[in-house]
Amino acid sequence: MASPNFEQPISYYDKRFSIEAVKLLPGQFFVTSQDKMLVTVLGSCVAACLFDPTTGIGGMNHFMLPSVNKSAGEFEKAQGMAAKYGVHAMEILINELVKVGAKKERLKAKVFGGGKVVPSFVQNDVGKFNAEFVTQFLEIEGIPILASDLCDMYARKVYFFPSNGKVLMKRIHELNNATIIERESQHRWELSKQAPSGSVDLFED
Repeated sequence: MASPNFEQPISYYDKRFSIEAVKLLPGQFFVTSQDKMLVTVLGSCVAACLFDPTTGIGGMNHFMLPSVNKSAGEFEKAQGMAAKYGVHAMEILINELVKVGAKKERLKAKVFGGGKVVPSFVQNDVGKFNAEFVTQFLEIEGIPILASDLCDMYARKVYFFPSNGKVLMKRIHELNNATIIERESQHRWELSKQAPSGSVDLFED
């Protein structure tokens, strides 16, 4: 089950892990009951990896909250609108998981992203805003966070295996090209037009 927003996630066969995989870009989500690997690269955006350990159903989203760069008098209102967008992104993922057969009361989470890596976003630290939102949302919904890697000064590549909840994560300290920045900047521009326990295994190539 893929996101209806923007482009569709890219499906491919990953030779390294010998598994069917799906690559998510900003604004997308994917839910599956099959043995697949979900992959995404995060800068300031965050990704929530949710799974039902009983059924092996799981999914991932990749989202960013809209800008809250408003005057002091409008900040609270703008922040509320941004949060509504985040709630929508999370609820779509949860609802699709339940449709496929997961039970909300059994869902577990692993969350990543929110790095301070995009120069134009550093001033208001949108990554921290995204990270705080996703952790608060999951706490309110009663979905335990088994593992997380949030904020700091690096990007991340996340490999999520929904069938067993395993996550592999690579920290990207040096961006060899501008792809992450370009994708997140484009996504943030698109948003501006809208009204809105476990462990993590680190590895190197």
